[in-house]
Amino acid sequence: MFDAAALPDNAIEVRGLKKTYAASKKSPAKTALKGVDLIIPRGSMFGLLGPNGAGKSTLINILAGVVNKSEGQVSIWGRDIDRQPRDARAALGVVPQEIVADVFFTPRESLEVQAGFYGVPADERRSDELLAALGLSDKANAYVRALSGGMKRRLMVAKALVHNPPILILDEPTAGVDVELRRQLWEYVRRINAEGVTIVLTTHYLEEAQELCDTIAIVNRGEVVACEPTTQLLRRLDTRNVVVTPEGELDRLPTLDGFEAVARPNGAFVVTYRKGQASVEQVLAAVRAAGVTIADITTEDPDLEDVFLALTYGDDTKPAPTSD
Repeated sequence: MFDAAALPDNAIEVRGLKKTYAASKKSPAKTALKGVDLIIPRGSMFGLLGPNGAGKSTLINILAGVVNKSEGQVSIWGRDIDRQPRDARAALGVVPQEIVADVFFTPRESLEVQAGFYGVPADERRSDELLAALGLSDKANAYVRALSGGMKRRLMVAKALVHNPPILILDEPTAGVDVELRRQLWEYVRRINAEGVTIVLTTHYLEEAQELCDTIAIVNRGEVVACEPTTQLLRRLDTRNVVVTPEGELDRLPTLDGFEAVARPNGAFVVTYRKGQASVEQVLAAVRAAGVTIADITTEDPDLEDVFLALTYGDDTKPAPTSD
């Protein structure tokens, strides 16, 4: 279905996408997306992040054809979702947040039925290959109801791939999955990404996104507030933390000239400074001037969580009350 000789530059292109949910008896009209522009390059491992209610699920559901957009244009693998809806949807494999499985089927039967929905000929189906790749071969003939939650999630990944789509969307795929199953899943996702499958990932585990994704978009209140290569995004904050462990226990946090000390566990405290305006040596000088004897120091550069909080919440501590 997807000609390798005519690969698009971008896996997904979204322009001016808006979605407003109509008012009902129980709630007023809500705008979930406010003119989203988003380009997802072919072959990328793309992170789509945002707080609860930011609009991520609405965006994914529009891509998957589950929700109708209000305005804008969406192209999936070069297919416009208005003019070629079936081809556009066929280019996607979607793994939703909720575990959806027919508990009276076996994993092999589930994959065979799913492949039939997509019109995959019997001799081209790869049910056993997918089960093996996702560590489910020994459960191929067990009822789905007997699988653990982590196994059911891996089965959902397999179901999303039965028609060999060039784009895989993973919506919170490791929620409730233990560490070992998470590691196995990411090994497989990395492998198919290396083989050319574009991965779109939403997750609340920001350390996963930072480690896995080459590009990250952050959505807040229905708008894209950042979309950059991960390394570039991490450079947005020009701050650095100096973690100071004092010699002996302090009665109270020191008052520093030009800086603020914030308590850390085990008697340590952290001082944050802007790299363009101060230096580690100036921080240490202020600490010494406050009468603190330093036993040890470490420095920390911003991580994705710092950037995420700065771009979404700012000084607020609560997410915006919008529909997702």
